[in-house]
Amino acid sequence: MTHATLRPEFENLIDPYAPVGQVGTGFDFTEGPIWHPVEQFLLFSDMPADVRRRWDARRGVVEVRRPSNKCNGMTYDAELNLIVCEHATSSLIRERPDGRREVIASHFENQELNSPNDVCVHASGAIYFSDPWYGRMPVYGVERPRQLGFQGVYRVPPGGGAPKLVVGRHLFEQPNGLCFSPDERQLYVNDTVQALIRAFDVDADGALFNPRVFASGIRSELEPGVPDGMKCDQRGNIWVTAPGGVWVYSPAGELLGKVRVPELVANLAWGGPDFRTLYLTATHSVYAIPTKVGPRHESYMSARRAGAPAASSTTAPSPQLADGNMQLDPKRCAMIIQDLQNDVIMEGGAFAGSGAPAHARQQHVIDNVRRLAETARTRGVVIIHVWFIVEPGAPGVTLNAPLFEGLVDSKAMVRGSWGAAPVQGLEPRSGDFVVEKMRMSAWEGTRLETILKATGRDIIINTGAWTNMSVEHTARTGADKGYFMVVPEDCCSTMNADWHNASINFALQNVSVVTNADAVIGALG
Repeated sequence: MTHATLRPEFENLIDPYAPVGQVGTGFDFTEGPIWHPVEQFLLFSDMPADVRRRWDARRGVVEVRRPSNKCNGMTYDAELNLIVCEHATSSLIRERPDGRREVIASHFENQELNSPNDVCVHASGAIYFSDPWYGRMPVYGVERPRQLGFQGVYRVPPGGGAPKLVVGRHLFEQPNGLCFSPDERQLYVNDTVQALIRAFDVDADGALFNPRVFASGIRSELEPGVPDGMKCDQRGNIWVTAPGGVWVYSPAGELLGKVRVPELVANLAWGGPDFRTLYLTATHSVYAIPTKVGPRHESYMSARRAGAPAASSTTAPSPQLADGNMQLDPKRCAMIIQDLQNDVIMEGGAFAGSGAPAHARQQHVIDNVRRLAETARTRGVVIIHVWFIVEPGAPGVTLNAPLFEGLVDSKAMVRGSWGAAPVQGLEPRSGDFVVEKMRMSAWEGTRLETILKATGRDIIINTGAWTNMSVEHTARTGADKGYFMVVPEDCCSTMNADWHNASINFALQNVSVVTNADAVIGALG
């Protein structure tokens, strides 16, 4: 089966000839796929049969719960508790690994919810869910009168509490699939009856504002399929069930292409060891398709089983995977931006005669570090600027090496001067940290490790100037201390390409994962 490319970008997300593999069939109507990141299995619901099933590569399909209260959408929270939308009970449920069952939401203003349908969890722990009335219809639920006179979208605050309606009461006819953008600044919600997707901005308190139509006309008289399940990938593209399979929209709302599936698709979720397999629950079957892109990162994807001890920096898994593809948990990462100051890499700086400005331009180091830092911030990575700063006259700088002698003689890196300032485009942002040093290594005599310990970071993305000195020394010491060091080589520069390559190809290979900016951006999800 050939998928439909409408814009060239689509083929960066999925091969147009990607095979559509059937992993199970013979069901009544499948829904709610979700992948367990630790035990490596797919859960899904067969709503009319009132059964929940799981699939894994070793055992195939097995039944895990009957009755399932005609459950629909499912996800995990950060502790790998299962969050379940139940049609038969009109409730949103948390199922803990030990079997305990908790009601998260069942009523709004003392009236029963219609039937929670799909659910997603914000990084804060807040839970958002849609509430159409499909679960009060025959076959897909239990036929019974409705108590609410509208179909809404709700938010349950972190730690629990009464659900709060976060959209207009009559904005949606049947709100269904919903998902966050990678930075969680937008929430997307589709409407099956209206055949469209709306986007909302997410306020700091979790409220939604600025509703607008993101995509419309998701219907066809020639093929079966409606907007139902929906997910966002790591690049911000929206994948929504639609006529013929799954339609993929860019973050700007442009239709990029269509994933063709033999049956009507109800929902989808990424899974597999590297989250590069797209699982689709269709009418009578479950399908799997390899993709080039993964999902937006959610907390459960890097979670441990509830109650498991936290991993220390000496036992946590390495960010480098066996097959060469890298995955980085943003909550474990800090990014160092070191010595990217005017005196170091700009024309007119104290060290301009070294060749450093030319090599920085050759490496595109300012642009590469800037875009990596911008992505890292949206993923929750801690950003730490490390600056070489001396007081006028350079008191306290020992003249025990040519590097320090040159710094003093050049009157470089003096506090308050243009030369000591960060280069334009790499200034600290709100929430960033600044560390000052008077040595090559970012560790020597600084508060760097205090910040890392306080923020719980053990993976360091190491960028900056003087590849063969500051970057290399920081990587060596970090490795000795037990940190995982990641060096995107196009985010580093020094005096010339020969010195840079010697450090990258030899010393840094032994103490760090050497990669590039694009690979790190992809690895952060």
